[in-house]
Amino acid sequence: MLMTLGRTQLTVDKDGLGALPLQRASVPEAIRLIQAVVDAGVTYLDTARMYSDSEAKLGLALAGRRSSVTIATKTRALTAEGVEKDLHESLRLLQTDYIDVYQLHNPDFLPDEGHEIYQALARAQQAGKIRFIGYTNHKVHLAEAAVESGLFDTLEYPLSFLSDEREVRLTQLCAEHNVGFIAMKALAGGLITDVGLARRFMNGLENVIPIWGLQRMSEVEALIGARRQDGDRSLSEEDQANIAAEKSQLGDDFCRGCGYCLPCPADIVIFQAARTSLMIRRAPGTYWFSDEWRNEMDKIDHCIRCEACKSRCPYGLDTPELLKRNLADYRQVLSGLSK
Repeated sequence: MLMTLGRTQLTVDKDGLGALPLQRASVPEAIRLIQAVVDAGVTYLDTARMYSDSEAKLGLALAGRRSSVTIATKTRALTAEGVEKDLHESLRLLQTDYIDVYQLHNPDFLPDEGHEIYQALARAQQAGKIRFIGYTNHKVHLAEAAVESGLFDTLEYPLSFLSDEREVRLTQLCAEHNVGFIAMKALAGGLITDVGLARRFMNGLENVIPIWGLQRMSEVEALIGARRQDGDRSLSEEDQANIAAEKSQLGDDFCRGCGYCLPCPADIVIFQAARTSLMIRRAPGTYWFSDEWRNEMDKIDHCIRCEACKSRCPYGLDTPELLKRNLADYRQVLSGLSK
C-alpha cells in the first residue's frame, strides 16, 4: 500500500521503520532486520543524529540500495553551526550524499524563517544535501503551529489509537496544509500490544505513515504478518469497540514513555517507572519482577520532588504523583506474588 507524503510528492510504503530501537541491536542483527524490512516492501526509514549508532547501522544495511528507500533523520542542534555539523555527520554515517527528509528534533520552540537554524536548513536544501524540511515534536500546540507556519514539509508527532481528539485532528490539519504526517509511537511506547489493530487504525488515516520501532526479528515478523493478513484494511466495528474499551480503561493520565522527563537527579528511569503498573499488566515479562527492576523502582523513594520531570512532560502529567502511585501498586503486586 503506497501513499504520497504531503507536498513532498515522495511516494512511500504506508508502513515505515522507526530506527531508534536499533541502538539496542548488535550490528549484524540490525543489518539483518533493516534488510528484512526493506525486502518486505517498507521504504521509509526514520532515524536521528542522537540515536547513537542507528544512522551507522542504516548506512551499512543500505549499501547499494539507497535509491530504493526514503531516508529521514533529525538534528537537535540550536545553532546554524550545529545543524551543519550534524548534517555532515549524518551524511557520512548514512553513506549518502543527500537526506530525503531532514527534521528539527523536538525543539521547545517554533523557529521562524529568519532563525539561524531554519536558514541553515534552507541553505542545505539549496545545496542539494537535503530534499525536504520537517519538524518533530511532542507538544500539540507547537505541532499545530508548525503545520500552519508553511515552513515545514512534514510533521512527526506521537499518534496511536490511544491519542485524544485534538491529536487525531492534527492529521486533518496536515491534510489541509498538504504537510506529510509521520506517526511516531504508533504502539504508544509498548502499551499497545495488538500490532494488527494499531496498523488498521493507521490504514484509516490516508495521509499518515506510522514508523514502527523494531529491534527484534520477531517484531519484524509480526509486522510482516499483519501486512499479509490485513493489507490496506482499516477498522471494523469490532475494532472500534475494542479501541473504545482500551481508551476507557487507560484514561488520559498515563505515561507515553517519551523520555523527555529525563535526566532525573535521583536517577529514576521515569519514563518506565511511571508506567510500570500498566506494563506488568499489558506487556508482562520476567524483567519487571527482576531484582534489577525492583532496585530501579526503589529509587522512587528518593525522589526529591524537584518537579523538573513535571515541567518537562509534554502531556502535562503530574509525574511525581504518577511515580508514587506506580510504586505503591508495584509493591502491592510483589507482595501478592510472594504469598
